[in-house]
Amino acid sequence: MKRKNFFQRWGKYVKPYWKYFVLGPLCMIVEVLGEVILPSLYASIINTGVEGRDIGHIVLICALMVLSSVIMMLGGVGGAYFGARAAVNFAADLRRDVFAKVQKFSFANIDRFSTGSLVTRLTNDVTQVMNFVNMLLRMFLRAPGMLIGALVMVIIRDPELARVLAITIPVLLVVQVLVIRAGFPRFTRMQGKIDALNTDVQENLTNVRVVKSFVREDFEQQKFDHANGELKQAGLSAMRVMVMMMPLMMLIMNLTSVAVVWLGGNRVIAGTMLVGDLSAFITYMTQILMSLLMVSMMFMISSRSMASARRISEVLDEQIDLTDDNCAQPERRVEQGGVEFRNVSFRYYKNSEEKVLDNVNLRILPGQTVGVIGSTGSGKSTLVSMIPRLYDVDEGEVLVDGVNVKDYSLKHLRDGVGMVLQKNVLFSGTIAENLRWGDEDASDEEIRAAARSAQADEFVERFPEGYESGLDQGGTNVSGGQKQRLCIARALLKKPKILILDDSTSAVDTATEAKIRRAFTNELRDSTKIIIAQRISSVRDADQIIVLDDGRITGVGTHDELLRSNREYQEIYESQESGRESVMAEAAAPVDGREGD
Repeated sequence: MKRKNFFQRWGKYVKPYWKYFVLGPLCMIVEVLGEVILPSLYASIINTGVEGRDIGHIVLICALMVLSSVIMMLGGVGGAYFGARAAVNFAADLRRDVFAKVQKFSFANIDRFSTGSLVTRLTNDVTQVMNFVNMLLRMFLRAPGMLIGALVMVIIRDPELARVLAITIPVLLVVQVLVIRAGFPRFTRMQGKIDALNTDVQENLTNVRVVKSFVREDFEQQKFDHANGELKQAGLSAMRVMVMMMPLMMLIMNLTSVAVVWLGGNRVIAGTMLVGDLSAFITYMTQILMSLLMVSMMFMISSRSMASARRISEVLDEQIDLTDDNCAQPERRVEQGGVEFRNVSFRYYKNSEEKVLDNVNLRILPGQTVGVIGSTGSGKSTLVSMIPRLYDVDEGEVLVDGVNVKDYSLKHLRDGVGMVLQKNVLFSGTIAENLRWGDEDASDEEIRAAARSAQADEFVERFPEGYESGLDQGGTNVSGGQKQRLCIARALLKKPKILILDDSTSAVDTATEAKIRRAFTNELRDSTKIIIAQRISSVRDADQIIVLDDGRITGVGTHDELLRSNREYQEIYESQESGRESVMAEAAAPVDGREGD
């Protein structure tokens, strides 16, 4: 992917608000003009009004100074207002585009960025860029305007005394360049440490129940302290360089002031310079040095914002590996639900020799109920992830209704596929709002019907507000089994042509699971149902069962056929049967010398 140049990248965020970007600096120029005029007016009061005891002149010049101050205030307020409007709108549009890009990421793209890092880039990094834009608009013309205006005035008033600045200004510029060069890589490292801290905090808060159940609060505190300590050290390293700039600048400014006062004072005593002119000269010199100080502050903020801008650009420039760019039939929709895998192989790490799926060939007819079973890590979840293109195959092809999934638009393909993932996720909001993820236009009765099919209606109705009851983030205020049933109801509302259940009934009892399977048969009679399960009882009535082992299909058939012919299936069945018999034997064993009831 070709990276955009500076103007292509950032110009689009300036263009809609160009008026603010122009008016802000222009207002600041009004303030600068007032600052350049005031010292001359002040000198006129001293040289003419005070020395000549001309009260009328003093009153006139003071009135002009008051008028200039009011105009300066209006310019300063206008510059701050328009600068803030421009910067906030710039940041809002940038944040929107970064979030929109993340929404288009495939799983593989997301794997290249940690969640904490993406959160930091959307929030902290965008804020750093916004602060820089705001300061840039306020200082962009103000600092150089003050520098040029004050420099012209000192040269006009006393060219010989102005030579002091010929030494001071180059020294200040050299200091700024050295500090910025040292600070930039440190700010880049600091943003990386913020990523790590955000990741730790997010992981801890998301899994707080696990942390508490394993009594790992101390461990998590140590982890946080380590990440927080590294961020502190990175911050101190960056600030250690930057804090040197201000004292050095002030030292140079003070030495310059001393030199000007000494040389100018001698000339006043000698009668070759007026007191008002010396006072104005010192003020202009201070303005010149202050303008350079403002430039240095801009460089300080820019060094951090440039690091943030680079990190934002990494997200915006990330090449999305799953797109609709080459789809041959963008308007086609999933109509029947037939699925076929042809010589499919896949690796999570493209340079790895180990394949998660290895030469998979499989055909699933429309309307079939198919079970997928195998040991942990055998590739079951990866296999079904290929159907809605959560990942793309490395070799071979996946077809839906005889058409390569890459030839569908992602929207139409995924509209036709309903998934209940292994990790069930609910969002903050009401139960009804969560279920309407399946169909945003679903009526209340359709929501209840889907919940009844998923065996969720009974427990939802027991909540004080029923379907309007609120769910905490992640659905933490419902049990694991309730969460699974709500996720199934959400998928049923979608009425997909292909329904994938990835071990999605593991937290419900077998009786409830049987009711859910019967509902699938009745409600989704024409849909293809693919059920990944650990329990053979969950798939034994399927039209066909697929046995996966180490990324390869080792058997396809009905329950009875696989019991006769497939060794892996036999081992799974025997281990589960022996486990069930052991549980029944323990339940029937005598207790305290008495026979079991």
